[in-house]
Amino acid sequence: MMLVGFLGCYGAIQESQCLLGTFLFFLVILFACEVAAAIWGFMNRDTISKELINFYDSAYIKAVDVSDTSKDSAIKVLQVFHNTLDCCGKGNDTILFRQVSKTLCPEKKTEGFPISGSCHLKLITLFSEKLYLIGLAALVVAVIMVFEMIFTMVLCCGIRNSPVY
Repeated sequence: MMLVGFLGCYGAIQESQCLLGTFLFFLVILFACEVAAAIWGFMNRDTISKELINFYDSAYIKAVDVSDTSKDSAIKVLQVFHNTLDCCGKGNDTILFRQVSKTLCPEKKTEGFPISGSCHLKLITLFSEKLYLIGLAALVVAVIMVFEMIFTMVLCCGIRNSPVY
């Protein structure tokens, strides 16, 4: 991505049709990949949510396992899930998890109690009810990329038609 951005900036500064054409080519490739990823993600949204739940469960098991050496990294993964989704645990938590939940679970600002919503339910809700937000974000990125391609073509044609050279 950084290389593609560099091609665009340097091509515009140097007024180089070759660099701008290469930049446009990579923009089209990236746009096609993003559209393909969006279609694949929409078609496989149930599989993606199940895989995220499986990933959460594996981190959960590592975090409550006292003998596991990768416990610290699993706790960090759980904290990211908990802080992002405002949830804690799988719903039917074990006694061992309740002992470490004070360090893992975010606290509500008003009551001071850990959030009790199940992360499994939050992940399922994210991919079923909040899918329109993900689609809206993808649409905004797509519109921005279309404008990038249009402006790159305008600049490239302007350089070609310039009487300076």
